[in-house]
Amino acid sequence: MKSATEYLWFNTARQRDYINITRDVERIVVESGIQEGFVLVSAMHITAGVYVNDAEDGLIADIDEWLEKLAPSYLDYRHHQTGERNGDAHLKSLLVHHEVIVPITRGALDLGPWQQIYYAEFDGRRRKRVVVKALGL
Repeated sequence: MKSATEYLWFNTARQRDYINITRDVERIVVESGIQEGFVLVSAMHITAGVYVNDAEDGLIADIDEWLEKLAPSYLDYRHHQTGERNGDAHLKSLLVHHEVIVPITRGALDLGPWQQIYYAEFDGRRRKRVVVKALGL
């Protein structure tokens, strides 16, 4: 069994942002030499997420609008009583989840024809990271 671990760092200019990290994950898988296995991609912050979907600008805008409707940034959340102002970011993270597992087949990511891996930032403008861990043979 082989394993490889790498961290991707982000410091977004915007409060909310969606970054396609598929090529970074592909590179890590290729460099690992793993031919058959899985790669875990996990946001290491509770106000960010990782998801798999289409890399289409309209869809990304729809996802952002949908998340804002479900967890509006302007509400006065109980969490704000702690001195924080990012209650919505925690809820948005729960909606998209914080990690994905993608199969590795014949040394490459085994994604569907339109699937891409995204890092979703909901409380940006500060340094955050994602762990990418490939495991297999």
